[in-house]
Amino acid sequence: MYPDDLNTSITYLPGIGPARAKMLEAELGIRTWHDLLYTFPYKHIDRSRLYKIRELTADMPFVQVLGQFLSFEEAGEGRKHRLTGHFWDGEMFLDVTWFQGISYIKKSVKIRKDYILFGRPSVYGGRLQVNHPDLDNPESMSLGAMKMQPYYTTTERMKKAGMTSRTMERFTSTLFSRLTSELPETLPQYLIDRLHLMPLDHALRAAHYPTTADELASATMRLKFEELFFIQLIIMSYAKRRQQERVGLKFSRIGDAFNTFFRDHLPFPLTEAQKRVIREMHADMKSGRQMNRLLQGDVGSGKTLVALMVMLIAIDNGCQACIMAPTEILAEQHLKTFQNFLRDMPLRIELLTGNVKGRRRQDILQGLSDGTVDILIGTHAVIEDGVRFHHLGLAIIDEQHRFGVAQRAKLQERHQDLTISQFDNLTNEKPSDNENVKLSNREIVKSSNREIVQSSNREIVQFPHILVMTATPIPRTLAMTLYGDLDVSVIDELPPGRKPVRTLHIFDNQPEQLRRGIEREIDAGHQAYIVYPLVKESEKLDLKNVEDEYVRLRSVFPRYRIGMVHGQMKPAEKDEQMQRFVSGETQILVCTTVIEVGVNVPNASVMVIQNAERFGLAQLHQLRGRVGRGAEQSYCILVSSPKLSAETRKRLQIMTETTDGFEIAEADLKLRGPGDLEGTQQSGVAFNLRLANLGRDGQLVGLARDTADFVLSADPELQAPQNSLLLRYLTKHRDDYRDWSQIS
Repeated sequence: MYPDDLNTSITYLPGIGPARAKMLEAELGIRTWHDLLYTFPYKHIDRSRLYKIRELTADMPFVQVLGQFLSFEEAGEGRKHRLTGHFWDGEMFLDVTWFQGISYIKKSVKIRKDYILFGRPSVYGGRLQVNHPDLDNPESMSLGAMKMQPYYTTTERMKKAGMTSRTMERFTSTLFSRLTSELPETLPQYLIDRLHLMPLDHALRAAHYPTTADELASATMRLKFEELFFIQLIIMSYAKRRQQERVGLKFSRIGDAFNTFFRDHLPFPLTEAQKRVIREMHADMKSGRQMNRLLQGDVGSGKTLVALMVMLIAIDNGCQACIMAPTEILAEQHLKTFQNFLRDMPLRIELLTGNVKGRRRQDILQGLSDGTVDILIGTHAVIEDGVRFHHLGLAIIDEQHRFGVAQRAKLQERHQDLTISQFDNLTNEKPSDNENVKLSNREIVKSSNREIVQSSNREIVQFPHILVMTATPIPRTLAMTLYGDLDVSVIDELPPGRKPVRTLHIFDNQPEQLRRGIEREIDAGHQAYIVYPLVKESEKLDLKNVEDEYVRLRSVFPRYRIGMVHGQMKPAEKDEQMQRFVSGETQILVCTTVIEVGVNVPNASVMVIQNAERFGLAQLHQLRGRVGRGAEQSYCILVSSPKLSAETRKRLQIMTETTDGFEIAEADLKLRGPGDLEGTQQSGVAFNLRLANLGRDGQLVGLARDTADFVLSADPELQAPQNSLLLRYLTKHRDDYRDWSQIS
């Protein structure tokens, strides 16, 4: 898409050479001219105005002054060694101080020579000063026509080697001087006109060297849009292709299992939100297309019940269902919940984890293979070699963000193939006319992860339906980017009778207030969690830890039974401690975040999170979700040090102001950014954003998605001449992005 010379090694750009090229690649990943072109400044500062020293104040940002040094003086030793220059603009003096690089300044800066001094003013000892300013020759100032100064990211290693932001500026200036012809467009002209976008060549030059703030904003918008648009184009092209090619098992029946459960075993009336998402899923599963859906629901919203009910739909249609959980605690919790929900129903439910061994494991594997196991609940053990289903119709991944996408993919590779007679009995339907398949010529082709019905005209490939669930609400902008290929269902309503958890923030110098609050709740017959960030004492971190605090709390609360759970305990010991808490035998559980997901103790009404400043918003919200699961008022107490940064204080304030997980997720995204967008670097996905920010550019994400949908709806294969650039991009980059859309 670009001229061949943009793929030239950075080594061959004048002023760089082998040593600097090696440094740029190691520190910033810059290998070619193209990489340098797309390494953008992190900020620009307006240098269009020269100030007089009399205009300067200590609260001003960066300023520039034209003047001369009239004298220098050195003072201090060691760390206090400094060089001070007296800078004169013809009216007043300004102190200019250096604490590093003094030898270089003494050699290079001349007395009574004009300089443009650029820096941030401050006041020390009643005198105006600037520390470590930039100094430019007014006659030969680099990029003298430029009005806005770019600032590039550099690492400490680069700075020690003399490669500063100004050095990077010289490199990019040299590169642009070499690009004498316009860079070719990457977007079709009709999209540029439709969206009033700046041409690419202009945008790239203005992103580095704008003349005005408005020009910079327009350039940045064009480049951000392009980043987001191509991501959406790839995601949506995969999704549309999957919708066209991936035939799902057709679950048209609502039968005895579902109806019996709904009539006789439903523990409480479904909320309208639960009814809506079940209808959405059933519509997918009876459509003849593979369901590939994300179910979002805040903690306690009833996702598990919804999952069970769609599993019963799969069972009613002659298939098996499986749910994979990230921890044994959560898997065991699901087993107990399902067994309680399905009591007296003639269904075989089994648990498969790493602890299930020997004859018991063999019995379960045999039951999966011969179809006598209806529902499998498990951990990563579900995707180990040797696990084969007779006919897996629905695969559910709970807390899906805790699994790698490659692990999720394995889940649908675990069922055996059907015989012709089995296939006829299960489908019991003829293909629609538009499938144009002659069933008399078909045969089942052996396949490890799918069922292929071959005909004289084409193949029909049938796949299990996929549902991924998360109790970590995903902001809309992030969902459109990470899960843009999935249909999304949201349970945005809590079951009736639930009271919002009251959240309080106190400092760790208020132990008596905390103790009295815990005692009050336990004396009322309730239980409490106390969560710590560490298992053992750390020499590097001044944080409380579970083991020491467990010993201390036994003396603080001598009247109560206290248990301890953390990830380094043996599974049997951990399970025993958890069971004691679930049964009410222990009243206080001292633990780490091992209880963050899947622990359901309705009687627990207090969640104390020590060193709360060490946790992110999403994790704090997950921990808070362990209480408030009964009808009584529950409390979450965030305990922190009084010494907090502004961002941390804001994070804890958000927790006290709202219990809405989606509102918290949006705030978390804005505070922390999206983090690692790929989630699977080892598997080749690489959505690297250089300019766009999912926390701040939500409207632009929506515009990019709408535009990609507009293009693909009119031309799904991008065969139209006006879309040749887009087809070329997709063809070039499709191999870089493994299609995970089939497994979320």
